[in-house]
Amino acid sequence: MNPKVSIIMGIYNCESTLEEAIESIINQTYENWELIMCDDCSSDGTFEVAKKYKDKYPDKIKLIKNEKNITLGPTLNRCMEYVEGKYIARQDGDDFSHRERLEKQVKILEEDNSLAAVGTNMISFDENGEHGVHSLPEKVDTDYYLKRGVIFFHATLLIRTEVMKKLNGYTDKWYAVQAEDYELWSRFLKEGYKGFNLHENLYYVREDLNTYKRKNIKRRLRGLVLRFNVNKSLNAPIKIYFYMLKDIIALFIPRSVFIKYYRRKMNTQI
Repeated sequence: MNPKVSIIMGIYNCESTLEEAIESIINQTYENWELIMCDDCSSDGTFEVAKKYKDKYPDKIKLIKNEKNITLGPTLNRCMEYVEGKYIARQDGDDFSHRERLEKQVKILEEDNSLAAVGTNMISFDENGEHGVHSLPEKVDTDYYLKRGVIFFHATLLIRTEVMKKLNGYTDKWYAVQAEDYELWSRFLKEGYKGFNLHENLYYVREDLNTYKRKNIKRRLRGLVLRFNVNKSLNAPIKIYFYMLKDIIALFIPRSVFIKYYRRKMNTQI
């Protein structure tokens, strides 16, 4: 029995990378999937690229478009309205998946009913090549989350559809914009769901210098408010609030310093 997997993908101004992302889904060894894309009012040719694939694979691909830009979380919620699968997977329009990703993740959830979701390792890359592997502890842990702010790499997620619906999908709160996954994990943990991270490199995440240019002061301020609310909702011990100090300090560090740091880190020329 191979249950259907619904891959949800919010797409926005990713014309140059979207074909590679979609092809990585089409070439999966696991064949019972549907891809649901929602264009968040792109200003380039993103929608046209997506439509080309939708027309080519009408039984496998669904395509919708927002009337105005509403950001990623609400866009993914729109995708969820069209989900038919037992499982929901994530994929971004500028990344790509290993061809065995879905097969291996589905196998884990099919064999262990106690698990609600499974993630994987990620390999980061840009136009200069690969930069290393991102990995998280296999066991999902609240204490680790409160300290580090993550339990899954969002785009690697495979989650039971019934769980995602019980969690009411992604929040539309202003302070969770660009951090919708972090907020989702807090509710996932609060409801007592269990997860697992597969230590295999099954997802490739594009992390170029532009990724870090987007981490502006508004985003950092929203993150601070979000982290406070998350700590409060999970009844975090007082010591956990001290982990917010680095975020507060970061507010006073000029954006140019972050960019210079990540340029050196990723050996990227601009």
